[in-house]
Amino acid sequence: MKSIFFDAGPVISLSTTNLLWILPQMKSIFDGNFYIASSVRRELIDVPFHSKKFKFEAMQVMKAVNDGVLEIVPSEKTMALKNELLFLANNSFFAGNSPIHIVHDGEIDSIAGAVVMGSDAVVIDERTTRLIIEDWKSLQFLLHRKLHTRIDVRLENLKKFLEKIKSVRIIRSAEIAVVAYEKGVLKDYLPRVKDAKRELLDGVLWGIKLNGCSISRDEIEKIVRAAG
Repeated sequence: MKSIFFDAGPVISLSTTNLLWILPQMKSIFDGNFYIASSVRRELIDVPFHSKKFKFEAMQVMKAVNDGVLEIVPSEKTMALKNELLFLANNSFFAGNSPIHIVHDGEIDSIAGAVVMGSDAVVIDERTTRLIIEDWKSLQFLLHRKLHTRIDVRLENLKKFLEKIKSVRIIRSAEIAVVAYEKGVLKDYLPRVKDAKRELLDGVLWGIKLNGCSISRDEIEKIVRAAG
């Protein structure tokens, strides 16, 4: 059975952009399962539910879980691999003798879940986590520029980390939104203006970007141009 794992960030990006409603239709189009890890459930529902600012967003995600759109994978299935991946990733980049905390529990739990469940992809909007997987040398440079010090890489740990997750494909909430646009899920929002389809796609992608998705201005412009 096909499946996609969601980290907390993309769900938050979709929710705060008023796009969480597309997930049932996207799940039907995908014809597979949408999963979140137990730690991600805590981040999306349990903690914000007890706040005033994010309670309603938590309720929206709770409904998606109750409706079976997002299924929760128990922590017991991912715990061992998650802990190993956390150690390897957070002991791969060093400033002097101090390891740099690169990744967080929910992101790695999602990646571990994708490996364990044999998922087709994991949706992660956070740039740092994506860079350690896709372009660790750029991450090393960014850390150097941010911390103004030499960054050493413990290649043994990094290679072990990358080997264990080599089956994982990373996508973002932006890609989910583009597919929704292409499949006509967003057609009811077409504005009555010139180049309506391009304006809709541009608006959706900028909304997602400004609500947490790591997508550049150049990427948005390229996607919108390609859409015609």
